[in-house]
Amino acid sequence: MSVVEQYARAHIVTDADLVEEERDAVPVVLRYDPEDDPRSVRVGLPDRHEWTFSRTLLEQGLRAPAGTGEVRVWPLGRVQAVVEFHSSQGVSVVQFDSQALLRFLRRTYTATAGEPVAR
Repeated sequence: MSVVEQYARAHIVTDADLVEEERDAVPVVLRYDPEDDPRSVRVGLPDRHEWTFSRTLLEQGLRAPAGTGEVRVWPLGRVQAVVEFHSSQGVSVVQFDSQALLRFLRRTYTATAGEPVAR
């Protein structure tokens, strides 16, 4: 089994006044290490926190709203998804292209022998 690491572009949604560079999509690292924890994925935000949460939560959240704790995921129309991260410092709302998350999930299932491929 091998580590899956994928870079994606995402938009951090905020009410704050942002400089032009911050309005653009930012690089985000999606990571899966089946030897560390085969049930979890990690999302690394730039200059922020790395979040670890259930791979199943990510998959479910691409179809319908999912999650009740620190991480919540839901589809936004047909081509985008939102991942909301809650911490003591506040909330980070990150908008992804759903295809990037689906591609990542497929790769995680391929890396884990014997598990079904995500749709």
